[in-house]
Amino acid sequence: MTTVADENKRKTQHQRQTGPLGPGPLGKDKPNGTLRPKHKTGPAKPAARRRLVVIGNGMAGARAVEEILARGGAEQFSITMFGDEPYGNYNRIMLSHVLSGEESDADIFLNSLHWYQDNNITLHAGVRVERIDRFTKYVFANNGHVVPYDVLIIATGSQSFMPPMDGLYTPSGSIKPGVFTFRTIDDTRNMVQHAQSEDHHRAVVIGGGLLGLEAARGLQSHGIDVDVVHSGSHLMNAQMGPDGGAILRRSVEALGIRVHTGSRTTAVLGTDKVTGVRLRDRPDIDCDMVVVAAGIRPNVDVAVLSGLQVERAIVVDDQLRVVDEDSIYAVGECVQHRGEVYGLVAPLWEQAVVLANHITGADSTSAYLGSRIATKLKVAGVEVASMGLQGPERETDEHIVFSEPSRGVFKSIVIRDNKMVGATLLGDSRKVAYLTQAFDKGLPLPEERISLMFDLGGPAEEQGVAELDDGAQVCNCNGVSKRSLVDTVKGGCNTVAGAMDATRAGKGCGSCKLLVKQVVEWAAGGAVEEDPAASYYVPGIPLDKASLMAAIRKQGLRSVSSVFAALAPGSAEDAKSKMGLASLMKMMLADQYIDERDARFINDRVHANIQRDGTFSVVPQMKGGVTSVQQLRRIADVAEKHNIPLIKLTGGQRIDLLGVPKEDLPQVWADLDMPSGYAYGKSFRTVKTCVGKDFCRYGTGDSTKLGIEIESRFQGIEAPAKLKLAVSGCPRNCAESLVKDVGVVAVEGGRWELYVGGAAGAHIRKGDLLATVDDPEEVKVLTGRFMQYYRENANWLERTYAFVPRVGIDHIRAVVVEDSEGIAADLDAAMQASVDSYVDPWTERDDPLTPGQFRTSLPLTVLPQVPVR
Repeated sequence: MTTVADENKRKTQHQRQTGPLGPGPLGKDKPNGTLRPKHKTGPAKPAARRRLVVIGNGMAGARAVEEILARGGAEQFSITMFGDEPYGNYNRIMLSHVLSGEESDADIFLNSLHWYQDNNITLHAGVRVERIDRFTKYVFANNGHVVPYDVLIIATGSQSFMPPMDGLYTPSGSIKPGVFTFRTIDDTRNMVQHAQSEDHHRAVVIGGGLLGLEAARGLQSHGIDVDVVHSGSHLMNAQMGPDGGAILRRSVEALGIRVHTGSRTTAVLGTDKVTGVRLRDRPDIDCDMVVVAAGIRPNVDVAVLSGLQVERAIVVDDQLRVVDEDSIYAVGECVQHRGEVYGLVAPLWEQAVVLANHITGADSTSAYLGSRIATKLKVAGVEVASMGLQGPERETDEHIVFSEPSRGVFKSIVIRDNKMVGATLLGDSRKVAYLTQAFDKGLPLPEERISLMFDLGGPAEEQGVAELDDGAQVCNCNGVSKRSLVDTVKGGCNTVAGAMDATRAGKGCGSCKLLVKQVVEWAAGGAVEEDPAASYYVPGIPLDKASLMAAIRKQGLRSVSSVFAALAPGSAEDAKSKMGLASLMKMMLADQYIDERDARFINDRVHANIQRDGTFSVVPQMKGGVTSVQQLRRIADVAEKHNIPLIKLTGGQRIDLLGVPKEDLPQVWADLDMPSGYAYGKSFRTVKTCVGKDFCRYGTGDSTKLGIEIESRFQGIEAPAKLKLAVSGCPRNCAESLVKDVGVVAVEGGRWELYVGGAAGAHIRKGDLLATVDDPEEVKVLTGRFMQYYRENANWLERTYAFVPRVGIDHIRAVVVEDSEGIAADLDAAMQASVDSYVDPWTERDDPLTPGQFRTSLPLTVLPQVPVR
């Protein structure tokens, strides 16, 4: 593909594969650039095409262009798009999934770079339009570009609202380190980097609406304790009434998220970084991270500066034309239509259709008359549907309510003149499709109102799908109608996953997946094929874990590239699969595994945890949390010598040196002369201990000695996800052993209890008792055997707190303790092979595996284009 960066010959191999504007790994920045359409051979097109400029490459701008192209716009227009972010077009709704780790940022892009080229669209990514000259019809960009237009579309979207509070900014005017908004891919990447740092443990999310709750749930997946502070009287007060909000709060708090409603944050505490927040009329909350998710405000700066009519947002008419302008249109969250500003995607899709009809001349009578807002979402794992009124407003309104707080279920329906004018549903969305159609179409309702909530004589789910209007939206996030899904199935797509991939249905918040499945099954007449990809261990290899391991052993495969060549021939190596394969093969093959560095993420390539600013943290090993005078002196000397900006005690009883530049890592390790603490990988990390019986008057077992022995034996072994352990010297459990992946507790009589599958981060779960044994040596044997069984049978990125309940503690106990399957010796031998192959990764300081392993990459140079005069 042709870019200015290509012309400079400065792109690395990875950037040649992904393009300068496409998705990159978390924490990676991309340079600004211009993506020009491909030059095509053949006769030149007529010069009569009008110049269409789109300011905004987000969901609204790109969707409007898609609709224009679908109406023959490629023959009518020469299209130029400006995007404020240095990327292609992505699904902003999916950022919460990226934050939680359910999706990578590469998964949420809606249009690949090839889409722009194939449609002859010139894309200026990472370039902001600052001014429009309405009289000469030029737009002026911040990089010097001046581009003429015949037709202009403004789709600048919204930005995060920052409520007034003290302490948000540093004296230099920048946002204080540790304060984040949640609006863009870069916001999400920065939040992930901050949350994954081992010295960050507690966050406060300001805002209890949809975005705030999604941010809270996403941060939990990184082991962060979360408080939500909401100024409203109840959660999601814009979508539901107080009764529904109370049940939602109960469901959210059951996830371990603390909720503070009716309270306003007045200040962010801390001088150089976040240390807490101050609430009005409430005690301060200690934290090291603040996420502001208190709503959005339309981006209207360019419109105001250019003299367009702006009130709450850019004022448009029913054709989405800016008031008093013949050739300027606006669409999306930056638009005010008939006094309304919409912050959801469904109105955006409707606006894009009307705008495209007018710009292309496909339907000059098309008019946008406003949207009836009906949302169906999954908020922090809770299904939520809301449409129309939250409750009755007139004495004659009917109000049907069902509430079951113990199950987190709440249903409210408001009826006026035998028409449904409002509904709220929590925790049970089986009737949403029918209710949405009744709300949208004003359908007559059954006399037995309870059938609106339950299948008691009213339309069953299957019947409701059959009766859905062809134009009814099944997926609000991506604007997919029933007709689109049915046409896809009739076109030969016979799997639910295939239909979702083809239409994007279900690729947003995910709450519509059940309805998508029902529509596909109905359209296929029951001939839906099972999607085998659902069982693949990694997406790029068409095998489940057991079959994949068997194939690797049978064919003698030793590297990730050989697995792709042998088991997925003819396919490109899937980047999302490489880390999972590398971990699996290292576990299986120990020192026989051939390491390929492109199969690792940045943390594993340089054996350190990347931080928000691109520097790294170094955590040396301190077995069992025990150190010495010599170690402390070395750490202090290294911190002084290398000007380490932050020294932090971690929750795993170690010392974290933060702010180390990549190129300094080898020298820092050499000066420390201590082993790696593995604070960055999917591996065994640390064993937390209490002081044990030698110093504690309550101690019944030598927890420190046993913890050190366990950490010495299993240090650094690969796993499907990180492993954190603890040993407590008595049932007082000062080392928090009951909420670790493996936890050991000394009890009376010199015995030891062994717990597995505990969690104290995103999920709060007490570990299950695996065994009670008499001998510390048996503790080490069973610990290793359980971890090996987990390593061989868990899904990629599946923590023990999910693995143990999925497999069942009774089954695990039978296999690991009682040897019911006769594999105990094999598990012990496999673990021993991994232990024997251990090599401290920090020894690579003396012999880097690649010349640039510890070299900071230079930024690419992008030459400016010659502006139009």
